[in-house]
Amino acid sequence: MVDQVRPALVPQWLADRGEGAVLLDVREDAELKAASVKPEGFALVHIPMNEIPGRLGQLDPGRAVAVLCHHGARSLRVAMFLQANGFDTVANIAGGIDAWSQELDPSVPRY
Repeated sequence: MVDQVRPALVPQWLADRGEGAVLLDVREDAELKAASVKPEGFALVHIPMNEIPGRLGQLDPGRAVAVLCHHGARSLRVAMFLQANGFDTVANIAGGIDAWSQELDPSVPRY
């Protein structure tokens, strides 16, 4: 089962998992340009959802990964895919970047 973490709790979830934790943004390039999170204490990696299978080797299964999309549906599918491919510590950011803007950082534009 994939952890569901609300945006307000993501920084703590990542910090609790130690150095090297990753926030994986699986939105398309245009979405990333429209709104993005500021990496504070974690690495931010952008790989669009449809590129994940071909670029899986760019991710370290030994690192904790929290997955982000617009509202949480694509990120949940990617999180489940990561778990099925040997990633032990994975979370879906429930509500996506839209909820991130509302709950954690209102400077992130909503679209």
